[in-house]
Amino acid sequence: MATAGPAAAARHHEGEGTYVESRSGTAVSGPAPAEPVSVPALLARARTLCTPPLRAAVAGLVAPMDTVAAYHFGWIDRDGTPVSGDSGKAVRPALAVLSAQAVGAPAQAGVPGGVAVELVHNFSLLHDDLMDGDETRRHRATAWTVFGPAQAILVGDALATLGTEVLLDAAVSGGADAVDAARAVRLLTTATRRLIDGQAQDLSFEHRDVVTVEECLEMEGNKTGALLAAASAVGAVLAGADDRVADALQRYGHHLGLAFQAVDDLLGIWGATEVTGKPHWGDLRQRKKSLPVAAALAEGGAASRRLAAQLADPQGRGEESEQVLAARAALIEEAGGRAWTQGEARRQHKTALAALDEVPMADAVREHFVALAEFVVVRER
Repeated sequence: MATAGPAAAARHHEGEGTYVESRSGTAVSGPAPAEPVSVPALLARARTLCTPPLRAAVAGLVAPMDTVAAYHFGWIDRDGTPVSGDSGKAVRPALAVLSAQAVGAPAQAGVPGGVAVELVHNFSLLHDDLMDGDETRRHRATAWTVFGPAQAILVGDALATLGTEVLLDAAVSGGADAVDAARAVRLLTTATRRLIDGQAQDLSFEHRDVVTVEECLEMEGNKTGALLAAASAVGAVLAGADDRVADALQRYGHHLGLAFQAVDDLLGIWGATEVTGKPHWGDLRQRKKSLPVAAALAEGGAASRRLAAQLADPQGRGEESEQVLAARAALIEEAGGRAWTQGEARRQHKTALAALDEVPMADAVREHFVALAEFVVVRER
C-alpha cells in the first residue's frame, strides 16, 4: 500500500465533476494529468457496485413495503412500472467503497457498507419527508403522499434494520471477518442513533425563536455528519482497518458532512426548485433554524434584529406568502447569514481534507476522496 504525501493545497475545475490538484499550493502550469478524477464516474461506479445488492435487500421486504421502497428509490413509478429515475447522488456508497480501497482492500470489500449506509440514509429521508410535510423529492411526489404516512413509517423502519442485516450477512457470506462485521454494525448503529438525535434537535428548533450557531452545528453534526462519518470508514472497518485509521476516516466524513449540510442549508433557502427538486423557500416555510438563520440571528445588527422580531411574531406562524419569505431571505443575507455559511462550508471542507493526511493510502485513492469533498461544497442540489 503506497504512502501518499500531504493533501492537495490547491485545486481547480477542469470541466463538470473533474478536478486537477496542485500539490505545491500554486496554480499548475503545463498539461493536466492524463486521467483526471471524474466525480460522476466515481458515483456511477458506486451505483454499479451497490445497486444490485441494494435492490436485492429491498426486494426481500413483504408487500407492499417492497413497492413503496422501490418507488422511493426511484426504481418504479406509482403504478409499479420500472423507470430510470433519480435515486440520489450515491455519495455515501462511493465513500464506503473508497474507504475499503484506502486500506489496500478491493472496492468490493466496501460494498456491504455502501448498501448499509444507503439503506439508513433512505430510512431518514422517508421519515424526514413525512415529519417536514415535504410533498416532493427528486422532482416527484414523496412516498408518504402516494402511499400514505403509515407505509412511509413502516418502510423507513424496515430500511434501518436492513442495514444491520446487510453488514452481518457480510460475515456469514465470508466477505468480512465476524469481528470486523460486528465493528461495522456498531459503527452504523451509533451513527443511526446520532442521526435520530439530530432530527429530534432539528424539530425542536422549529419551536424556538433563537438557536445558537453552536447548537446548530451540533445538530447538523448528528443529523448529517454522523452517517457520512460512518460511510467514510465502514468499508475500511470491514476490511480490517485498525481504530487509528478508522477514526481518521470518520473525522474526514464528519467534517465533510458539516460542509455538505452547510451547502444544503444554503440550497434550502436560495436553491432553485427546478434544480433541487424541493419546494421553493422550503426551509423558511418550516421556520427551520438552519445555519444561515442562526448566523444571521447571532450577528446582532439591524437586519438581525428585524429577523429576530419576525421569527418571534406569533402572527407569522401560519401560511406565509412568497413575498414575506423572499423578504426574510433578504434579511438573512443582509445580516451575513449567507456569507457566513458559505465560509463555514469551506472551513469544514478544509478540515475534512486535513484528516486524510493521517491515513497512508495510494495517491489515486486520496485524489478520489479529495474530489468527492470538492463535489460536496461545489454543487447546486
